[in-house]
Amino acid sequence: MSTAIIDRIKKEIENLDTNAQPEEVGVVTTVGDGIAEIDGLKKAQMMEMIVFDDGEGKSLEETLATEDALYGLVLNLEEDAVKVVVLGEASRVREGMQVRRTNKLLSIPVGEKIVGRVISPLGEMIDGKGSIEADRDMPIERVAYGVMERSAVNEPIHTGIKAIDSMIPVGRGQRELIIGDRQTGKTTVAIDTIINQKYEPADKRPICIYVAVGQKRSKTATIMAKLEEAGAMEYTTIIATSASEASPLLFLAPFAGMAVGEYFMEQGRDVLVVLDDLSKHANAYRQMSLLLRRPPGREAYPGDIFYLHSRLLERSAKLSKELGGGSITALPIIETQEGDVSAYIPTNVISITDGQIFLDGDLFNKGIRPALDVGISVSRVGSAAQTKAMKKVSGKIRLELAQFRELEAFMQFASDLDDDTKARIDSGRKYVELLKQKQNEPVPFYKQAVSIYAANAGIFDAAPVENTQKIEASFLEFVERDRKSVMDAIETGRELTEEVVAGLDKAIVDYKEAHAANYEVVA
Repeated sequence: MSTAIIDRIKKEIENLDTNAQPEEVGVVTTVGDGIAEIDGLKKAQMMEMIVFDDGEGKSLEETLATEDALYGLVLNLEEDAVKVVVLGEASRVREGMQVRRTNKLLSIPVGEKIVGRVISPLGEMIDGKGSIEADRDMPIERVAYGVMERSAVNEPIHTGIKAIDSMIPVGRGQRELIIGDRQTGKTTVAIDTIINQKYEPADKRPICIYVAVGQKRSKTATIMAKLEEAGAMEYTTIIATSASEASPLLFLAPFAGMAVGEYFMEQGRDVLVVLDDLSKHANAYRQMSLLLRRPPGREAYPGDIFYLHSRLLERSAKLSKELGGGSITALPIIETQEGDVSAYIPTNVISITDGQIFLDGDLFNKGIRPALDVGISVSRVGSAAQTKAMKKVSGKIRLELAQFRELEAFMQFASDLDDDTKARIDSGRKYVELLKQKQNEPVPFYKQAVSIYAANAGIFDAAPVENTQKIEASFLEFVERDRKSVMDAIETGRELTEEVVAGLDKAIVDYKEAHAANYEVVA
């Protein structure tokens, strides 16, 4: 246990009411698998921290002051005992050991300097860069804001992924689920979204929090390296737990992420929280619950697992202007088995969130990346979370892709196709090519708007399908170089005015004349 946490708890103990009830002491009656049953703590509260006594007759303050103080978290309140999970080295706990209440619910120390750091769910700095001075403690568990304290979601949080920003927009304060089989690019979508925030103006850039629940340490280190390389770590905090850690820490990690997010939200700032992933969170909660002797229900998960995820994700909100107008946008990740979205945990989280981004394994294997299944994916906020520029260009693309998917299925059985059908299939293939993106290369929204407008205006007509991405890249380069005022107008104004549209139309004509070679079929 770090000295920062020990100092914080000491400070909390000092601030307790001196007229409070006498210190309550309990005794460990049974211990096993990281769970201790304690007799004597009759007034313990749910989620309260307790401290195990080393048996040397020290006072509570002296026990808390020791470097290796061992803590537990109260999770079961039973008629004649309480059950706690040990937050640390469970092998040190033994029967007959004394336990003391701290009279403090579990909280995490948060401050401005937490940004750019890697921390544990208990607030310990684990990146080797030293401790920080916390501004305040945020409770790990708290009741979400009510309906009257919230406002409508109407500002976009750009992911930098053309397919998502155009068809499944995410708003600030929304909960958008990223779901799919393993190795379909779920984490990549979330990381690209974090990296893309560097294109936002500094005063509108959200604080990003990436919560790694039971991930390999090597994966978390790789993600951190990618964020540092992209310059995104300066506005990002990573809360990391590895697969080798005890299930209580994996259980606490997403709640710690939300607690850190609430600190910034209450200052009127925007926050993006990525929860990677809630499937492992559910497994950790199941493991912990079974050890606590809670009865399992459907698919061996305890009955309150829906409540667990709902009270976690409900903390994502867009606050009213009276409360500062801050927001938390949540991107929970769920792993499916063979694309089965009707399984217990995926269905639960789908029903809690405001839409889902479904990544399909078959599309991924075909080389369509991001492997977005447009048919199942949806955003329940919709165009309210889009800029005027994106709203204007995105209407046609979803219709074109939907028609293409239908015709593509029909095409397998039809030997002869009429010219109109061939043209629609050709157009659909070009849109699919247009929406392909490389990993960790998000595209700012104003470039997306230019690309999609050009596609809708027919810039790819008469060009071979395989030249789509080449034409898009060279056209964007052409506009940035020779029509910079048009690009700047979209970036600052966030809409396509008549003047901007006229400028883009002229740019498309000029580009086609200057780059005729891109429209020739290569033998």
